[in-house]
Order: sequence, then structure tokens, then C-alpha cells
Amino acid sequence: MAGTFELKIIEPDGVFYEGEGELLEFVSIEGEMGVYKDHIPLTTILEPCVMKIHTGEGVKNAAVLGGFIEVLKTKITVLAENAEWPDEIDVKRAKQAKKRAQERLKKSDASIDVRRAEAALKRAMARIDAAR
Repeated sequence: MAGTFELKIIEPDGVFYEGEGELLEFVSIEGEMGVYKDHIPLTTILEPCVMKIHTGEGVKNAAVLGGFIEVLKTKITVLAENAEWPDEIDVKRAKQAKKRAQERLKKSDASIDVRRAEAALKRAMARIDAAR
């Protein structure tokens, strides 16, 4: 490993996670990314995804439902719209949300907000994937 970096994940209610990491995996609007210590500085928009936090003790998965990320050489800050640990996720509710979003996307009705339905589908999928 290339060493560790400071990681802080902040959501509107406060700090979700704070600690050291060896690798952080996430999905941004530019695609899937993995970041080690000394990565080139970067700021990007997060897609709803399963964020994988690799530490010396193993991998911690969290559903991060969008936001922003700032990567510096030794520090990563995530400003998350919402973040959940797998044991906090109501899988039944997430599956229902997925089904509703898919049904909305199947309709060809002009009153359907496609972007909103796609965002709901991504959030539901992130929750379901994190809970696995």
C-alpha cells in the first residue's frame, strides 16, 4: 500500500465517518474511481453508489446517495447528501423504491420527471447493493 490518508464523510446531520483509509472506491459522474494516498488533487460530483472504505482492518461499505468529494494528497473529504451503513438500510423499502422508479421510467407519459425517476432508481440500487 501507498500509506494512509485522512477520510471524513460528512452528511447534513453531521460527521458520518472519520478515520484513516488506504483506498477509497466510489462512483463519480466521470465513472468508477479508486483513490490512494498521494492521488492527484481532484474535486468531483458523486453518483449514488456503494462507497468502499479500505482500512488496515478490512473493507467498510456504505451507501452514499450523492454529493461531492474533494481529494487532496493526504486527505479526502466527502460531502454526502446522505450516507448509510448496511445495517441501517431497510432493504424491503429500497426494493419497493426501485420497483416504483422502474415503473415510472417504463411509462411514456410526458408528466414523468425522467431525471428524478433515474435518480431514485440509482439511490435504491445503491442501498440494495450496500446491504448485500
